[in-house]
This record gives sequence, structure tokens and C-alpha cells, in this order.
Amino acid sequence: MSASRGRHKRGGSHHEEEHENEERWLVSFADMMTLLFCLFMVLFAISSVNTSKFEALQRSLQDAFSGAVLSGGKSMMNSGSTPEATKQASVEPPLPALRPVTALNTMSAKSKAEAEKMAKQEQADFKTLKRRVDNLAKGAGLNGKVQVTIRRRGLVIQLLTDKVFFASGDATLKPAASHLVDKIAGVVRDERRHPVVVEGHTDALPITGRQYPSNWELSGARASAVVRDFEANGVLQRRMSVTGYANQEPIATNSTPEGRAKNRRVEVVLTRIYSTDRES
Repeated sequence: MSASRGRHKRGGSHHEEEHENEERWLVSFADMMTLLFCLFMVLFAISSVNTSKFEALQRSLQDAFSGAVLSGGKSMMNSGSTPEATKQASVEPPLPALRPVTALNTMSAKSKAEAEKMAKQEQADFKTLKRRVDNLAKGAGLNGKVQVTIRRRGLVIQLLTDKVFFASGDATLKPAASHLVDKIAGVVRDERRHPVVVEGHTDALPITGRQYPSNWELSGARASAVVRDFEANGVLQRRMSVTGYANQEPIATNSTPEGRAKNRRVEVVLTRIYSTDRES
């Protein structure tokens, strides 16, 4: 009888363990229902919009984008991302200069008048600088090899490198030409205000070599040589930048020796600060 009781007890405990295993699904079911409840609550919350808060947000954004922080913000608020609004609100791409060209069409009448006055003064300053560089080139006997023009982009000092400033296929300034570059650097140094972009150009004839395997390297090295000379003569580093164009921007034909000689050049550009339509 005691044995039968022991078996009965063991059997009873076995049934209780099976009962506990069958009820564990309730825990998982409760967790799932809780998650579904949270999901529906979130969906309900994001489907309801507080009109007053939305209008307040719209007004604050409109005030922020319609002021001096970003011109064109009002048109974006009113018109959205339509092509017309994008065109009105877009800003001009950055210029290769330390200071941007002043846009006259976005100013008040007083500011526009002041900017026009500054643009006229800038034009007069460029003419004075042009005369100084022309006199330096004439005094060095290189009047035909140094051409100074005033263009829409600024004052352009063009150094024809052919057998004058550099030897063929080389980027080292010749001693005779280096003296003139030193004087031009003094003019640029004393001017102090305008950003200086130095550009190297070559003709279309390909070159090969270990030091300059193509015209890209040669044009950049010649422009860098001029920049190094300018820096040695006191022109601030932060004013200057260097670009090598190889044969991509010719000013004459590459089919004749005379045209190729004109294309081999280094251009020193004093970039405009104020916009103007004048060009000589």
C-alpha cells in the first residue's frame, strides 16, 4: 500500500508539472497583447495633429527663414519645393575668393548705392594697378610678354611663359624673369585686399618625363612657382590659391607655333569683390 501511495504521489506531481507547462503560453500572449496595445496607441497619437501647435511651428519657421539668416526662406514656406521657389531661394555658388562678390540685386537702395560706389572705386583701383604693372613690364623690356587686362572676373596679369619666364618643359623661374615677378609680387602685396588666384596653362602638345609626366603637372608646377615667389615677397598665404588647367582653356589656336606660344602662360587674377558690368 505504501508503494502504491508513493506511485500515486509521484504521478500527482507529474500531472502538476504538465499543467504548469500548458499555462506558459499565457505569459507570451499577455506580452503580445501589451505590444499591440502600445502600437495602436502610437498610431493613434501620430494620426492626431494639434492644429494650434502646428500653426505656431509654422510661424516660428517662417520668422526664422524670412529674416537675414537665409534670403528666400519666405518663398520656400509659401511655395514649397516648386521649381520657381527653388530658383528664387537658391544662392550663388561660391567664388574662388576670400570674400564673395556683392550681389546688387538683393540689396536695399542705400546699400546698392554704396556697393555701386565701391565697385567704381574698385574699377579705378584696378586701372591704377594695371598702369603700375605695365610700367614694370616696359621697364624690364617684356612689354609684349606681360599683358594686363581688366575683366569681369577682376584684374588679370598674364605672363607668357614661352622661353621667357620658364624654359621649355620646366617650372623653374628664369633669373631674368624672376626679377620682374618679384616686382609684380610687390604690387600685389601692397594692394592687400583682393584674393589672388594663380592659374597655369599649357599648349596642346603632350609632354613626357619623370618630373612632369603630363601638361597637368607642368601647368600646376609653374603656377606654384609664381605663388612661392609671391609668398617670398610678402604676399599673404591666405590670399592665394593655385590652379593648373593644362591645355583645357586655350586663348589661341594650337595648330600654329604662334598660337601655342600664347597658350603657354601663367595668369595672376586679382578677383573682384564688388560686381560690375564693366569689362575692358
